[in-house]
Amino acid sequence: MNEQAKIVGKCPVVHGGHTSRQASNTDWWPNALNLDILHQHDTKTNPLGQTFNYREELKKLDVDALKADLRALMTDSQDWWPADWGHYGGLMIRMAWHSAGSYRLADGRGGGGTGNQRFAPLNSWPDNVSLDKARRLLWPIKKKYGNKISWADLMILAGNIAYESMGLKTFGFGFGREDIWHPEKDVYWGSEKQWLAPSDNRYENVDDPKTMENPLAAVQMGLIYVNPEGVNGKSDPLKTAAQIRETFARMAMNDEETVALTAGGHTVGKAHGNGDARLIGPDPEAADVTEQGMGWANPNKSGKGRYTVTSGIEGAWTTHPTRWDNGYFQMLFNHEWELRKSPAGANQWEPVSIREEDKPVDVEDPSIRYNPMMTDADMAMKVDPIYREISLRFMNDQDYFSEVFARAWFKLTHRDMGPKVRYVGPDVPAEDLIWQDPVPAGRKDYDVDAVKAKIAASGLGASDLIATAWDSARTYRGSDMRGGANGARIRLAPQKDWVGNEPERLHRVLAVLERIAAESGISIADTIVLAGNVGLEQAIKAAGFDVKVPFAPGRGDATDEQTDAESFSVLEPIHDGYRNWLKQDYAVSPEELMLDRTQLMGLTAPEMTALVGGMRVLGTNHGGTKHGVFTDRVGALTTDFFVNLTDMANSWHAVGNGLYEIRDRKTGAVKWTATRIDLVFGSNSVLRAYAEVYAQDDSREKFVHDFVAAWTKVMNADRFDI
Repeated sequence: MNEQAKIVGKCPVVHGGHTSRQASNTDWWPNALNLDILHQHDTKTNPLGQTFNYREELKKLDVDALKADLRALMTDSQDWWPADWGHYGGLMIRMAWHSAGSYRLADGRGGGGTGNQRFAPLNSWPDNVSLDKARRLLWPIKKKYGNKISWADLMILAGNIAYESMGLKTFGFGFGREDIWHPEKDVYWGSEKQWLAPSDNRYENVDDPKTMENPLAAVQMGLIYVNPEGVNGKSDPLKTAAQIRETFARMAMNDEETVALTAGGHTVGKAHGNGDARLIGPDPEAADVTEQGMGWANPNKSGKGRYTVTSGIEGAWTTHPTRWDNGYFQMLFNHEWELRKSPAGANQWEPVSIREEDKPVDVEDPSIRYNPMMTDADMAMKVDPIYREISLRFMNDQDYFSEVFARAWFKLTHRDMGPKVRYVGPDVPAEDLIWQDPVPAGRKDYDVDAVKAKIAASGLGASDLIATAWDSARTYRGSDMRGGANGARIRLAPQKDWVGNEPERLHRVLAVLERIAAESGISIADTIVLAGNVGLEQAIKAAGFDVKVPFAPGRGDATDEQTDAESFSVLEPIHDGYRNWLKQDYAVSPEELMLDRTQLMGLTAPEMTALVGGMRVLGTNHGGTKHGVFTDRVGALTTDFFVNLTDMANSWHAVGNGLYEIRDRKTGAVKWTATRIDLVFGSNSVLRAYAEVYAQDDSREKFVHDFVAAWTKVMNADRFDI
C-alpha cells in the first residue's frame, strides 16, 4: 500500500466541532464546578457588535408600515405552508404565545424577551412543532426592516396584530426586546432526558401540583403549560384543572387571567393531528441540512393544510376560528362532550351531538365541516367550580371577557420585560400596572456630597452601610429585570422581614438613613445606595487608596400600594455567597447557587471573584460570621482574601457542617475558618486563575478599581433610565 492510500478517509481537521464529538471537560469531570452559566454574557457571539444600540435603531422604525405589512401577511397564504382558512392568525398567536409562555416567576427565566425561540431547545420542543414555519413566514418582514426590529419584538408583535386582525382590541404593545445570539444554556428546563417524559419526574406527588420542582412551571419536558390530553396523557379534567392552576400561578397569572388566556387562545385557530404522528420527521436541530433549519417533515399526503400534524389533537374549538367572538364559551357550555381519539390517536373531547351549521369548516374546503373539539384543559374550564364560575361570567359578558383577555395577553407578552421605562413605541399604555413594579422618579438635582457628609457623620459603621446597600440591590435579576435598589422596597413587606436581610440590623440602619433622606429631601433608595458608597470609600481609604465610587442620583421610592408583595416573595434570597450565607442545606451545592445568583445579577466570573474577595475583608458576612474573613485588617478593601487563600504556608481542613479550617502548615494553629464558597476560589482552576491575579503584589490598586466597577454595576443594574 502506498503512502497516499494510507491517508484516504482520514479527516483533516480536529474533531472538536465534528459530529463524533470528543469528550468535554464536563464529561470527564462531571462533578467539577461548571462556570459556563456565567459566559452567557459574552458578547463575542453578537454579529451586530458592541456599539449596536437597539433602542436607537427603534427610533428609525416606521411602526405603521410594519403593522400594515403584518396585517397583510395574515391573509397572504403561501403555497409552501398554506394558512388555515386563509388566515395565519392562529399560527402567529401560537408562536407569540409559546415565545412568551415559557416565562416562569420563580427565577424570571424564559419568556419572549430575547428571541430565544430561534434556538435549541425551544426551537425543537414537541410543543413548538410548526412554529419554525411561523418564523419563516415572518422572514420577509424581518429582512425588510432589518436591525430596526428584533426577532423578539417581531414575534410578539405578530401575535398582537393577529388578534387585532380578527377583531380584538388589544391593550397595547411595547417594543424594546433585544435578541440573543446563542442558546440560553443557563436555563434549567428539567432533568429529564426524554421529551414528554411522565410528569411524575418533576413532582414529589403528581396528585399535588404544588410539589412540582422549582423553578419549573410546565408539567412535562417539552411543554409550555400542561398536557392537553390530561395528566400524563390520561384524561381527568379536574386533575388537569389543578395542574393548570399551579402552572399558571408559576407564570404569574391568577384564576381569572388563566381562564381568559385559555379561552382567548382557543377562540381562534385550531389544533392539528390529521395523520400519523409517528411518521413525522426529526425536529429542526436534528433535521438534515436540506431542511434548512426547519423540522418535523410530514410525509402524509401534502403534509400541510388539512394534513398537518402538530399536537396530535385535531380540530377547531369554535365555529368561526378566524373571528374574535364568544364562540368558545358557547361551544363549551351548550354541548355535552365525550372523549374520543383524533386521527393521530390523541385524546380529545368532541360533542355528543351538534348541528351541522355549528361545526367549523375544513381549512381548505368550506363545503366540508368537521366536529369541533376540546382538550382536557378546556374541559377543566367547565368542571372546576372556580374556573366554571369565571367562564360563565365571561360567556355572559363579551366586553368584559375581551377586556380581561386583552390585559392578560399584554401581561403574558410583557411580563419579562421589566419596568415600563423599558417599553418603547407609540402603543405603550399610559396606565401603571402593579406587575410592572412601578417606581416613581426620584430627584437628581441635589448636593450629593452634602448627603454623603451626613451619612459619614451618622455613626453607622462601614460594614452596615455596605451590607444594607448590597441587600437592597442584590435582588435584581436580569432574567426579567425585576428587583434591585430602585424603589427601596427593602423597607417594605415582604423584604424588610426576609431572614437574609437581617431584619433587626436592617431596621436599625434604615431608621438612620430614612431620617437623612427626609432631611435632605431625597429618596430613601438613593440614600441607601449612597450610604453603601460612603462605606466603601472609607474602606478604600483604609487600604491606602483614594478612589471615588461613581453614583447616579434619581432613584425613587415605591409604596406598599405599588408593590405586589406576593409576587415579590419569589425574589427572597435563600443564599448569598457574597455575604457567605446559606439559609439551609440544599441539594445544590453553595457554589452552584452562587453561580446562579451571579448570572441573574448579570455579573461575570471575574466580577464575582472581585466582589466576593472584597466583601469578605469588608466584614459584611451575614450575621457577622468570620468565615472567609482572611485578614487582620477587617474594614479595609485589601487583597488579603486572595493572598491568604493562595498562600502555601497554609493548609486546608474540613471540620464538618460545610465548614473548613485554614491552619498554619508548620504549627497546625487555626488561622481562619471558611465555607465551600471561600475555598472554591482556590480549588476551581478558573476561579483560582482570577484569584491569583488579585493575590499578586502589583494588583492591589487594580483590585480596588475592579471591585468598585463591579459594585457600581450591581447598584445600577436596575437603572434603565441612565
